[in-house]
Amino acid sequence: MSRVRGARPEDAAALAELSRPFVCSGALRERPVTLYATRAADFLVAEAPDGTVEGCVGLRLHPADPGEGRGPAGVVYNFCVAGPSQGSGVGAGLLRAVLARARAQALGALFTATTGGGGLFLRYGFTPTTLRLAPSRWVESLDPRRDARILALSL
Repeated sequence: MSRVRGARPEDAAALAELSRPFVCSGALRERPVTLYATRAADFLVAEAPDGTVEGCVGLRLHPADPGEGRGPAGVVYNFCVAGPSQGSGVGAGLLRAVLARARAQALGALFTATTGGGGLFLRYGFTPTTLRLAPSRWVESLDPRRDARILALSL
């Protein structure tokens, strides 16, 4: 059974390695190892009893946008689980932990972009939404060529 913990800068290489197959498939955007190190506080990791990183998820905070009348929101990103651990509850554990973190930080909503079906997100109450409801800085960073579905969850 894996445990979920906050990532540390020294996890950066493991996070990049875990993400690589998903980058190659087009499911994730490529991110340099340095990003994983500098933004380690964004990430939660699922760690197997032997210390292997089985999954990760990032939560990026976006402050309230007073010009648009929205409160603080979060973006769930770089969510992935190693192939052998898929279907074992690792992803659900990570998603529950990121939801708890978002609620503890009093975020009003969470957003994510997925190129897949988004089944796990949908099971946890995320619904399809439009870009205009998402944090503008995040929307500007999205690559339209990826044709991702935008999902949101009000907290």
